[in-house]
Amino acid sequence: MKQRITSIDANSPADRARIEAGWLLNSIDGSPVWDVIDYEQLTAKQELLLEIEKGNGEIDRIRIFKDTYEPLGLNFESSLMSPIRQCANHCIFCFIDQMPHGNRKTLYFKDDDWRLSLIMGNYVTLTNVSEKEFERIIERRVSPLYISVHATDGSIRKQMMRSRNAESILTRLNRLHSEGLGFHCQVVLCPGYNDGAVLDKTLHDLYLLRPECRSLAVVPVGLTEHREGLTPIAPITKEIAAEVISQIEDFKRKHGIHGFAYASDEMYLRAELPLPSYEECGDFEQIENGVGLFRKFESDFNAAIEELPVQSRFYEFDSVSGVSIAPLMQNLFDKLLPYNIRVNVHSVKNDFFGHSITVSGLTTARDIIEQLKGSLHGSALLLPHTMLRENDIVFLDGMTTDELSKRLDTPVFKLSADDGYDFVDDLIEVINNLKG
Repeated sequence: MKQRITSIDANSPADRARIEAGWLLNSIDGSPVWDVIDYEQLTAKQELLLEIEKGNGEIDRIRIFKDTYEPLGLNFESSLMSPIRQCANHCIFCFIDQMPHGNRKTLYFKDDDWRLSLIMGNYVTLTNVSEKEFERIIERRVSPLYISVHATDGSIRKQMMRSRNAESILTRLNRLHSEGLGFHCQVVLCPGYNDGAVLDKTLHDLYLLRPECRSLAVVPVGLTEHREGLTPIAPITKEIAAEVISQIEDFKRKHGIHGFAYASDEMYLRAELPLPSYEECGDFEQIENGVGLFRKFESDFNAAIEELPVQSRFYEFDSVSGVSIAPLMQNLFDKLLPYNIRVNVHSVKNDFFGHSITVSGLTTARDIIEQLKGSLHGSALLLPHTMLRENDIVFLDGMTTDELSKRLDTPVFKLSADDGYDFVDDLIEVINNLKG
């Protein structure tokens, strides 16, 4: 696998070796470089032998000496050094299959790339990983992976994911366990498929794979109103959510454990039960699945406002939230009142996907406009950053924050939604911005 070099970091080992942009990296110490996983591991040593193909086709071998883990300094055409691998499953609960048509194309791309699991914490199924590629995972000591298990019963998993490769999940998890490679697991709960006795088996099987199986999150299936022609799935009702939580807690009591298996915050909100305490959320290893997300934010927020100065004048803001978390956010933001700051939380029903979708991160600009236009009274509208594309100002429906600001005739600011310290810092920055 030849990798085209696009640039070289100044004063790096590669720069000192006079390697040039446009050349090809053929191998490192005789090993092919298939992607960034190979590259990072192969370049972690102090002494390297690079096989380089120069612009004129000449092959050269360059020996490099550097510090252990010192970056080599080569940059390539893509961060992964190979295309992102697309999902080949046809899961009955796939959220992308339930999206309305007509949005930007990137929203419909399904990735299932184990390299992104390692690098970014994305959940993958391992169904699209060949035996040869799985052996590379073992060889490269990839850990931890984030794995969508859904069910350790192979026949149930195959039925849910509609992939002939789905049945072998427990075999692969056992191999990771025997190799000492860590992994976190996820179950998207679909009533009638992987609940009840199937969930009991999944909990039991994964518990036996500790400590390599580090944690398990059980999250409610997301069902939109755009499921025409898709497999019928019953919604997670208040009663079902409460039963799942009870099942997980009974399992932990039986084994005398406090962590490992968790229901997501959304499951508790569906059940209309109090969220677990900060201490019950473990090390927040499943925070990306919404386990302990609010408690972590709340704890950081409470600590941050202890250092917050009382403002010289009163500031009032509006904020937007999904329906499920809105009351908790309002109670939290009311703690800003002694500091001369009011944040009014407006819950927005999800007309875009359907009212069964209640999380903030799937709120669209169109729904905000239709439901809040004319009802905002603060100096600005504060948005959780999770409503927007990463590192961007674009909503799921393609509208930007600038467009939203014009339509609502109010300034719009993006604030952190997962870090209470950052939220308070962002809020002070907004206030300073308004002071002008």
